[in-house]
Amino acid sequence: MKRLITTLALVLATTTAAFAQQSSQTATANFVGKDGKETGRAALTSAKSGVLIEMEVTDLPPGKWVAFHVHETGECDAVHGHESAGKHFNPGKTEHGFLAANGPHAGDMPNQYVGSDGVLRAQVFNSLVVLDNAENGIRGRALMIHANSDDNRSQPSGDAGERLACAVIE
Repeated sequence: MKRLITTLALVLATTTAAFAQQSSQTATANFVGKDGKETGRAALTSAKSGVLIEMEVTDLPPGKWVAFHVHETGECDAVHGHESAGKHFNPGKTEHGFLAANGPHAGDMPNQYVGSDGVLRAQVFNSLVVLDNAENGIRGRALMIHANSDDNRSQPSGDAGERLACAVIE
């Protein structure tokens, strides 16, 4: 009986540790639009050298390229145009954009295309960030979709325009 209890305790401890490790390797983010209503969701997964972001967001301008970034603050106040999310996430104090001489920000990501149905479906890999426990960790920060495409060089934010949808990474 004692051996059975010890075995069960080991199984429980191993399962609990595995679950804790798995939950720290994933995150979710629920997008809200300019009107404050939920417009989509993202699933984030840690990888060996970055984070994979899989998302689907609705109610966006159809047939258009839009900018996609990580912003520094995990707040999405639609009443004030999502300005509460702050600037682009930039722990390295670099320039904005993939084409900037001293860029990019850790939160810079490629432009994304919105389909003719107004839905953005994408998988984006960011090798400059992690989910947790580091200066470049993004859990608790915000994902942002802007109205315009990012020119990848204008400072400080690529002339990306209005903030259309925001999601806190949890």
